[in-house]
Amino acid sequence: MNQSRVAKTIFVASAFIGGCAPASKETTEPAAEATPAASSEIPTPPVAFGVVPIPADNPATPEKVALGRQLYYDTRLSADGSRACYTCHVCENGLTDGKAIGEGALSKPLTRSSPSLWNIAYHTELYWDGRSPSLEKQALAAWNGANMGASAEEVAPKIVASINAIEGYRSQFQKVFGADATPENMMQAIASYERTYLFCSDTAYDRWQAGDQSATSDAAKRGAELFVTKAGCGNCHSGSLFTDLKYHNVGIGLDKPEPDLGRHRVTKADADKGAFKTPSLRDISRSAPYFHNGSVATLKEAVDLMVSGGIDNPNIDRENLKPTNLNEEEKADLIEFLKALECPCPLEAPPLPQ
Repeated sequence: MNQSRVAKTIFVASAFIGGCAPASKETTEPAAEATPAASSEIPTPPVAFGVVPIPADNPATPEKVALGRQLYYDTRLSADGSRACYTCHVCENGLTDGKAIGEGALSKPLTRSSPSLWNIAYHTELYWDGRSPSLEKQALAAWNGANMGASAEEVAPKIVASINAIEGYRSQFQKVFGADATPENMMQAIASYERTYLFCSDTAYDRWQAGDQSATSDAAKRGAELFVTKAGCGNCHSGSLFTDLKYHNVGIGLDKPEPDLGRHRVTKADADKGAFKTPSLRDISRSAPYFHNGSVATLKEAVDLMVSGGIDNPNIDRENLKPTNLNEEEKADLIEFLKALECPCPLEAPPLPQ
């Protein structure tokens, strides 16, 4: 398969616009101003990815995005002041937390691994099982749940009151929403930030597809061809996002006494037992450990498992996942291709109102 065929099979990358996303070092340094200035423009999403779907009841403005960016990094939104949204989605770990199973506020263990947030603006169903229909609802559920520990009845009102007591925040909420902070409008602001800045499209692979032959190694180019042909990875890891945004059973975790049934918890359909949302492969080389339960430690182990056909069970997706006979050299090439999807991540926390 030549380069043009690979490009058509996966996607044709455009020149990257606006950088990956500005946000990686957490800080609680006092703000130079009570209200940090908003950028005058909202960055343009990568052209190859298409138009970002924005809900009619939460249009983005520069001021709302700037407010959401502050809230995204502010540990004061958690029950014990220990974590912000960014804590579970850091640059160094491909916008995951790098843990097999996440840990929430008050040291409460979560039940699944933190998924990457790259290009999350294009996802219409959130969480590994797709139970949340919007970024706004997902953010609210994570805030009220164990992630941030702001239980709606007990802790949430205190956190909201503390945010409204900070003049730098209160003045922004009044300007953006015409009201003080509430759980709902805080999450609207955070979702607007996520839709605006968490883009990954400036990888070595993208630059190769845009015409820079020196951007990737020959091994990575061979791996790109294997990806969409012999290995069959493109069946599910398709399009510019490298995910079909659908749910598939590959057998992970079903050997447990009480297995996590994934999408079945939402749909109750037998066919969805053990099915989980296809993760994006962008920045996959930095987002170990892998799968919804973090049970696979390395990228090589993950590749070995998937090219072997997953773990057999009654509901495994044999339409898309079949054993292949890749040799070790071919698997090495495939891994080199996946490494070429690593995202530059110049995200930096803004100063926060004090």
